Order: sequence, then C-alpha cells, then structure tokens
Amino acid sequence: MSTRHILLGLLASGSSHGYDLKRRHDERFPQARPLAYGQVYTTLQRLVRDGLAQVEGTDSDGGPERTTYRSTEDGTRELAQWAAEVAPPAPFVTNEIFAKVVVSILSGGDPAGYLAAQRAAHMERMRELTAVKTAVSADLATVLSADYALNHLDADLRWMNTTAARLTTLTAEVDAA
Repeated sequence: MSTRHILLGLLASGSSHGYDLKRRHDERFPQARPLAYGQVYTTLQRLVRDGLAQVEGTDSDGGPERTTYRSTEDGTRELAQWAAEVAPPAPFVTNEIFAKVVVSILSGGDPAGYLAAQRAAHMERMRELTAVKTAVSADLATVLSADYALNHLDADLRWMNTTAARLTTLTAEVDAA
C-alpha cells in the first residue's frame, strides 16, 4: 500500500493536519497496520517537497502547534493516475510458507508438522477475522477488509492442504536436487 497516495486520498476531502490524517487512515483502513506518526509527517514533508501537497497554515487551538496541509493540483492529478492504474498480478507470489517447507525438508525437519502448525495459526486468525466482521459495530470497510484477508487465508489453507498431500513427492525432488 502506498502511504503517499493514501495520504493524498485523505487530503482529497480537504485540508488536514498530520494527527487527523493518521486517525482517519486508521479508521478507514481498520485491518491495515496503523500508521506511525513519524511515517505520516515524513510522507507529508516529501509530498510538499515534490509539489504534491502544500502547507496551508498552522494553528494551536490551545495545544501543540499543528500544521495543516492540502493537496495541490499536481497531487490531485497524481492521485487520479495512481488510483486508475491496474495493479499487475504477480507471476509468482513470494511464499514464506513454501520456503519454510523446503528448508524443513533440506534440514531434516518436520515439514508435515510445520504445515499442521501453520494451518492451525491460519484457522485461529480466520476465527478472529470472522468475529471482527460479524461484530454488531462492524462497518462495511471493516467487513470488506476482513473478507479480503479471509479469502487470502483460505487460499493459503487450500495450498497447504495440496502441499501436505504432495509432501512425499516434494521431499523426493528436494532430496534429489
């Protein structure tokens, strides 16, 4: 996910300061890793440097001084271009689980045991996400984000089941190489 473009998207609805942008990011993308304040302010500085945002002013409202930012016309154009780009599907997905299965075979470990433990971890996370998305307070963004994660976890589980069924052949191939 492009923090640069997400912040430009949040600025598209109007001027804002870094604290508010971080809060809105965390609300709009509830299943994403929360942004660190340092990341927000560093990204805002880069957006200003690159002419995609500008400082609109500062205020304190009796508290710490806050700088307000707004998107520029160039920022609006870049955001529109980024949002319209189709993300190319990767030809191969880097798969840490597969790497650990192969390393387990190479090192004389227990790849079947590893797959079973990984399946259990995936199932636990799926239960957590199902609880999140079925909570009475869940908004649509939370439900959709949880659905996305659940579909990916389900694909991983199907892959793990297929790999577990083929472990004997995979072990023979890895050992022969």
